Amino acid sequence: MQYMTGVYWNRGGRASCNQDSVVLHQVLTRRGRVLMAAVCDGMGGMRQGEIASGYMAERLQEWFYDSLMRAVEQKKPCWMIRRSMDRLVYHAQEQLRQYAGKEEAVRQMSQGMVWEQEVQRRDEGASQPFALGTTMSVLVLWDRTYLIWHLGDSRIYRIRSNGGGKLYSGRDRRYKQDVRGRQHRQGAWNRCRDGHGASDRRQKIPECMTRDHVRGRSRLTKCVGSFGYFRPDYRMGTVQAGEAFLLCSDGFRHCITGQELADILAPQQLREEAQVERRLREIGETCMRRGEKDNLSAVCIRTVK
Repeated sequence: MQYMTGVYWNRGGRASCNQDSVVLHQVLTRRGRVLMAAVCDGMGGMRQGEIASGYMAERLQEWFYDSLMRAVEQKKPCWMIRRSMDRLVYHAQEQLRQYAGKEEAVRQMSQGMVWEQEVQRRDEGASQPFALGTTMSVLVLWDRTYLIWHLGDSRIYRIRSNGGGKLYSGRDRRYKQDVRGRQHRQGAWNRCRDGHGASDRRQKIPECMTRDHVRGRSRLTKCVGSFGYFRPDYRMGTVQAGEAFLLCSDGFRHCITGQELADILAPQQLREEAQVERRLREIGETCMRRGEKDNLSAVCIRTVK
């Protein structure tokens, strides 16, 4: 199986820097073409979110060319590939925790605090002031199989051709939540809201392959960071030609509906990679016009026979 791909990466309307990192690699092996895509969204409410996301992106690239390629060549089962990714995430979180500890020690010492007092405060169980983290959504495609690992509130969507996506009526609670979750916070989304209450309206939205690890509006409950170990959600299944996968940060989806994603990224309309890039750029520019302030990052993959 072959793939058409596109990447979009933008710091957004008002952000001072882009704390997102994206990964896209594919290699032709003796056992077929292997592709890995990932989106890591650094936590903007903390220090050095771009450090966390960039570090995780580098570790994923190393894992792809080392562990995954070796597993493919040696015909390792999927459970062994999953275990190698779990080990990678564990070691990455340990490294981020150690980095945060060193940065906090330097900061405290630069402010003239006594090191012994800092050690005593940590030993008593006080929380570590310096923290950093990132989301992680990873997709691997190989031999008509997809593998997904996920932590945080970035998402992976699956868009199928010829009406293969899930259908939700206007009365369906999940459909209403999908629409409301993408409306602009200041209510500028009236165009998309009109008519959704009609009981006879049924529309296709892309299948969300991941679960948001969020409490309230934006507080992450799981991520890759300096807070301890969280095991990534894992999912696997079969993939067919003529499907599309979208990996995106939360800024790329806040001001767009699932119906619009399904229309713009319909697999049957994507015939070349330049077109995939244009469609992603169209979505990103639309989100910024509608008031999105966060970083916007996305990777789109369309499967081809």
